[in-house]
Amino acid sequence: MFLHLGKNVVVHLEDVIAIIDLNSNTRSKDTIEFIKIAEEEGFIERISDEETKSIIIAEKVEKNRNKKRVRKSVVYFSPISSATLCKRAGFMQDISSV
Repeated sequence: MFLHLGKNVVVHLEDVIAIIDLNSNTRSKDTIEFIKIAEEEGFIERISDEETKSIIIAEKVEKNRNKKRVRKSVVYFSPISSATLCKRAGFMQDISSV
């Protein structure tokens, strides 16, 4: 199953590590530090110029110079809210059935 993060960005649901609501977590020193380090290391991919509402941490498979498949961590800045992404992923259904 796939999860649409905005614009033309789609990831495999099994590759999603975390969906973080940016509005509720921007006050956290840990979140600010995480974003700073991710940006310095080049892990951030901005999906659009629209306001970022959520952060998605995921893995994606790329081919290296030797054409071997390598897993790379990516931090997507999405204009779609975390609640909407969780509903799309079916996470909300799973939680409510517990």
